[in-house]
Parts: sequence; structure tokens; C-alpha cells
Amino acid sequence: MKVVITGGTGFLGLRLARVILERGEICGASGAPEPIDKMILFDAVTPPERPAGLDERVEIVSGDIADRDLVMRLISGDSLSVFHFASVVSAGAEQDFDLAMKVNLDGGINVLEAARAAPGLTRVVFTSSFAVYGGSTLPDTVSDDTKITPMTTYGMTKVVNELLLNDYTRKGFLDGRGARLPTVIIRPGKPNKAASGFASGVFREPLSGIDYDLPVKNETRMAVSGYRTIVDGILALHEAESDAIGDDRSVNLPSITLTVAEMIEGLQRVAGDRPLGQINAVPDAAIQAICDGWPGRGQSPRADALGLPADKDLDSIIRAYIEDYADA
Repeated sequence: MKVVITGGTGFLGLRLARVILERGEICGASGAPEPIDKMILFDAVTPPERPAGLDERVEIVSGDIADRDLVMRLISGDSLSVFHFASVVSAGAEQDFDLAMKVNLDGGINVLEAARAAPGLTRVVFTSSFAVYGGSTLPDTVSDDTKITPMTTYGMTKVVNELLLNDYTRKGFLDGRGARLPTVIIRPGKPNKAASGFASGVFREPLSGIDYDLPVKNETRMAVSGYRTIVDGILALHEAESDAIGDDRSVNLPSITLTVAEMIEGLQRVAGDRPLGQINAVPDAAIQAICDGWPGRGQSPRADALGLPADKDLDSIIRAYIEDYADA
């Protein structure tokens, strides 16, 4: 069996790749487990050195997701699964509308068309976002059936891809599944252009002894999930019975709700005697406005019914990051 991960050398893509390789098999189109023979990690920018934990089954390909011919060549074969992560993220999409349309929409259609052209019923898992919710009527708590009214270009492109995924599945072109992600924490490495990046930076930099400029208010509230749980949830959604998902193919992944103040309290609690960098309030009105337009709480009844994993609490997320990255 062949697995293709777009955005495959990014943080989540690499973690998913390693989990699948260690597992050795995932469900094929028949619904039965099939061994992994080949994996392609496709990304716009690839690392200069081969990342650790990837064996001879893995090929790393650099290219443009908007290049249809290239995508069609990579997403091919009669036993195939696709995880589509590639995307221009929130603040980046607000800054460059044309790039967001090219990567998020044109690229998404290319992935779907390639999966449609492949023999058999290819499973395609698309990573959507809680950014699909928004607008003046946004409730305090969103669930799977909350009206979708995105107020960012990023969120809009996610909605369009969700609808395409529904229709390609309805038509029998492929077997699509959408994982609607809350804010994922704690991301290691350098910050990206996501407006939600502070939710990782407020932990990451202080744990490294680096002072951090916090762009949002302490009372800012977010639905978050740890990266281990997100990766396990994405894989569990891939493995789920298709009929159990239903005609709306995208589900909210489980989340916990935290204010920034609670994030800082959790950091200090788990760090104990560990020296921390200072957190300084440096407001950014643009970032605050984007975050204020997102839901503060998320419910995930359909993911819960499917048995997808959920975080126990914030402390376990912080401890996982320290174990995986801060002390690695």
C-alpha cells in the first residue's frame, strides 16, 4: 500500500508519517489492514537533511501543490491513501489572498482529482479547522452542526474543501474524511504565520529560557488539543468505517478550552523549578481580531461516537512536549 502525505515534512505530517511507519499497516480501500510498501512526503519546502525516523519506504518530494501534473503523478496507484495537510495558514492567507486561493483551493482540487483518477476507492483525509466558524452569530460553543460562516480567507478555503470532499464522496469518486482541527499545541521549532501561533509560543519559548512577547490578552479563550492526540485522531478517522461517518464527512476533533491565563498557569505549574523565560504583553490588534472571531469552545459528538481520542488535561500536553522536544 502507498501513502501520500501533502505538507508531509511539516510538523504534523512528519509525526503522522512516523506513527504510520511504526504501525506498519493501515486500512486500504477494502477496509482491511494493508502493509505500507511506499510513502511519499510531498511539500513545498523540504529539509536539507533527511528527517530522523524515516526508513527506505519513504520518498521526499519537493514541489508545488498547484502543479496538477505533479500531484497526479504522486497520488496514483491501485492501493492508496492520502492525508492532505498542505495549506497556507491563517495570518498568511489574510496577507496573501492569491496565494491562499492557489495553494488551498487549486491544490485541494488537484488532490481530489488525483484521488478520483486512481483505481479503487482511495481514502482521503483532509485537515480542516475550527476557523470554518465565525460571524456575528457565532455561538460561544460550536459543535458539528453549528452553522459555518468563516470570517477569514483561510477559513473560507477550508469550508470549500470540506464541501468538495462531501461531493466527491457522494459521487463515489473517493472516500473522504475531514478532520476539523482546533488549535494544535505545542508546536516545536520556529513560529509559523498562523494567528494561533501564540498558543504554542507561550509555552515553547519560556520552556527554552527565551522571553516571549504575547500578542493577545490573557482572557483570550481557545479550543486546543495536543499534537499527540491530533495525530492519533487523524489516523483513527482514516481507519473509521465509512458508513459511520455519514454524509457530512468532516468532524470536529475533540478539544479542551483554555484561556491564555490558564495556559500560563499550567506552564508555571508543570515547569516547577525549571527556569522559564519571561512572558511580556505586546498586543497585536490584527492577531487579536482574528482570534476574537474564532469559537472559544468546541464540542465533538461525532468524533466521540467514532471513538476518536481526547486529551485528559493541559498538564499532560505540556509534559508530552517537554518529553518529546524540550528535553530531547
